[in-house]
Amino acid sequence: MEKQIKSFRDLMIWQRGIKLVKEVYEETRNFPKEELYGLTNHMRRSAISIPSNISEGHIRQHKSEFIQFLSIALGSLAELETQISIAKELGYISNERTEYLIDQMNSMGKMIRGLTKKLTKPRSITDP
Repeated sequence: MEKQIKSFRDLMIWQRGIKLVKEVYEETRNFPKEELYGLTNHMRRSAISIPSNISEGHIRQHKSEFIQFLSIALGSLAELETQISIAKELGYISNERTEYLIDQMNSMGKMIRGLTKKLTKPRSITDP
């Protein structure tokens, strides 16, 4: 039996997004101070945008709006992946951490695409 979704907080993808934000904050604490308003800021903003758009979309009144916000969250995931790759190239983040974070983001991307597909699937009269 599926768990009843009463709030965006019940969405596993939102919970995973919050976890990713915490991990990005932890990782960027070690970046050089001169990156505070550069890469650090961009990575944190991209990470925050993911669960923020999921929650905002979920609270909207129309399924089409939720789908749009899920699309924006996917865009933020791609942005963050690019920024993590740049951080790795600059030597700010290890190969292992890069792989781990990108694996987490790939998993989240699959979840977002799956939710989008579920939302766009036409319901039949016999669906519960």
